[in-house]
Amino acid sequence: MYDLIVVGGGPAGMMAAGVAAQRGKKVLLLEKNAQLGKKMLITGKGRCNLTNDCEIEDFIKNFPGNGKFLYSALYSFSNWQLMDFFSRLGVKTKVERGGRVFPVSDSAKDIVEALKSFIEKEGLEVRLKISIESLITEGEIVKGVKDRDGNAYKGAKVLIAVGGKSYPTTGSSGDGYSMAKEVGHNIEAIKAALVPLNTKEGWVKDLQGLQLKNVEASLIVDGKKETSQFGEMLFTHFGVSGPIILSISREVSYNLDKNTYLSINLKPALSREQLDNRLQRDFEKYSRKQFKNSLNDLFPNKLIPVIIKLSSIDSEKEVHQITREEREELLNLMTDFRITITGTRGFREAIVTAGGVDVKEVNPSTMESKLVEGLYFAGEVLDIDAYTGGYNLQGAFSTGYLVGINV
Repeated sequence: MYDLIVVGGGPAGMMAAGVAAQRGKKVLLLEKNAQLGKKMLITGKGRCNLTNDCEIEDFIKNFPGNGKFLYSALYSFSNWQLMDFFSRLGVKTKVERGGRVFPVSDSAKDIVEALKSFIEKEGLEVRLKISIESLITEGEIVKGVKDRDGNAYKGAKVLIAVGGKSYPTTGSSGDGYSMAKEVGHNIEAIKAALVPLNTKEGWVKDLQGLQLKNVEASLIVDGKKETSQFGEMLFTHFGVSGPIILSISREVSYNLDKNTYLSINLKPALSREQLDNRLQRDFEKYSRKQFKNSLNDLFPNKLIPVIIKLSSIDSEKEVHQITREEREELLNLMTDFRITITGTRGFREAIVTAGGVDVKEVNPSTMESKLVEGLYFAGEVLDIDAYTGGYNLQGAFSTGYLVGINV
């Protein structure tokens, strides 16, 4: 009989298991993969953006998915405590642009190995390649779990920390949702979040590999602006990606049945009047050149043919012959560069899952279920999700820690 059975060997599961064992609890950690922390190895493009060096209030704001639910978790185990935790395990961290925190080694493997050494030191039991299928309950009290082969594991408390549905190749199959649902929990609609977008326009393929910096992307849904983000974006063979696109993608996933497009302001630092003055100065500078040879100071080379095509201005036309109306249209294009969204790349390419176990049915101070005594949830299986920048992993570590100190 275990004090705690942890289902899922990711960041939330390992943190909870280690902290509980540290407190003298008899802990069993069950993982369906042949290794612990498999999904963590690919986070941050293999570098592991484990947290963000910002204030807790800013953390909350960067969780569009139920950020306020995480107050207790983040204040109980903050980003600074997490960095100190890894420092004590021998992993030094560094802060990069946007407050993103990475291991100095730029290796996600170092984070996973540190967590493994942490739980090994605490002496808890770990079993790999065990797929848990259901919870064992008596009335409204959890008694353990049962695996796919029918084997039962008895425990006074059970933590479900199996992640969501993103990156299914790492074992994220959404089985935590079905287990929670079986014992009466409501599951909020599951959507792909932090995911690249498919687009309609054929010319997007011509821009493959082009990265735009310091632009503003706005999501327009049925003619209304839903959200906007400032920063970097990337054109791909299928559409668009990059930090600001990933942050917008959550809203796209919730509006796939509607008319959606992206409006890109290519020069958001300038007002329309300032941009017009800039354009007129460039046109004066290149007045005797053809239009196609006058845009190098304004746009990356790869983008110029697309801008010319969409502007409907004759590429051979001399700049001094361009009319005011044509210049106005070019200004419109620069401030409202439209890209039609046809969908997302789905869970296979989503970094996180939006939706999950309804947080109204979970105690935010302990992560224990309000419906089933002794049942806990942590990490991505909950209906919590954040923007890119290290927030999601911190959410997993903090909720896992909260379980570890409360079981």
